[in-house]
Amino acid sequence: MVVFPLMVMFFFTSLLEDGQPTEMPVAVVDLDNTSTTRSLIRKLDAFQTTRIVARYPSVAEARSAIQNNEIYGFLYIPKGTTDDLLASRQPKISFYYSLTTLMAGSLVYRDMKTIATLGSAGVGQATMRARGFTDKQIMSLLQPIKIDLHQISNSTTDYNTYLTTVMVPGIMMLFIFLLTTYAIGTELKFDHSRQLVEMGGGRIWISLVGKLLPHTLIWLTISFCYAWYVFGVLEFPHPGGTTKIVLLNILMVLSSQGFGIFAFGLLPSLRMSMSISSLWAVLSISMAGAAFPLMAMDGPLQSLAWLFPLRHYFMFYQICVLNGFPILDAWWHIAALLAFMLLPIIVAPKIKNAMLTYVYIP
Repeated sequence: MVVFPLMVMFFFTSLLEDGQPTEMPVAVVDLDNTSTTRSLIRKLDAFQTTRIVARYPSVAEARSAIQNNEIYGFLYIPKGTTDDLLASRQPKISFYYSLTTLMAGSLVYRDMKTIATLGSAGVGQATMRARGFTDKQIMSLLQPIKIDLHQISNSTTDYNTYLTTVMVPGIMMLFIFLLTTYAIGTELKFDHSRQLVEMGGGRIWISLVGKLLPHTLIWLTISFCYAWYVFGVLEFPHPGGTTKIVLLNILMVLSSQGFGIFAFGLLPSLRMSMSISSLWAVLSISMAGAAFPLMAMDGPLQSLAWLFPLRHYFMFYQICVLNGFPILDAWWHIAALLAFMLLPIIVAPKIKNAMLTYVYIP
């Protein structure tokens, strides 16, 4: 309950410490080998996210390197590229990249496409300057529309900011699901279930609250430590303020415990309830919509996403904490988290019956 959540917390934040992947290995196949193409290659190597690690004499060798996972992509410059470029004959250069790793492939593609654009723009700029065009005229021809880009909330495109803040809570929810069902299930396993009900005066609610209240306090402490670490120490953006962060963590812990109790009440078996909890927690990381947008999923999956607490946690965080919108803008998701907290009401009689009558079967 303490060691593993802290390990997960430090693992993910240190893994993405640089914000974005850097120095990803790429290669070039430069059959032209002129000063112009060498300049393009040097510019590609200067990008933060890519690093030229090899030069191959043929496309076949470079392709083999991608297949052997030695590089993420390569730039192919055919012979005669510079001559065609200077003669305005629109030469073709190619870049190949692997999307086996989606993030790496996308970033390598972006850098190589940028280099291709800069290369043609550089030659065009030199040609127009030789013809007597002013710098202002050149820029208006090369870039007719100037883009003024403003990235809201995550201005540096820091992957740590939006991946860690859903992955770590998702894994913490997994721990809470499992340990909640484990705590109740072990009462049956070690034949303490009748004693637990008797200690609650025959009222299952008192028994469950007494059993899980220490868990709740520990989980709240861990979640608040996580929030202090990422928002206070690492200074992740949180224009929504501290109050919303506290509320979000309370809802996360209580809704996760509510789901864990519900899973046990649904199937009052230690093994089966823990299996349901682990399956639901693992699926929730995909259904949260952080790695792949929910709106791009099929309709049935979009509806199914409402059944995962992590989805509502992520939306509350995104709307209220990261973007600073009022809590009322996320009231549907708050209501859903409250509903997960109240799920034990449905299965409380079944849990009491299981505690009093069930015999544990390994």
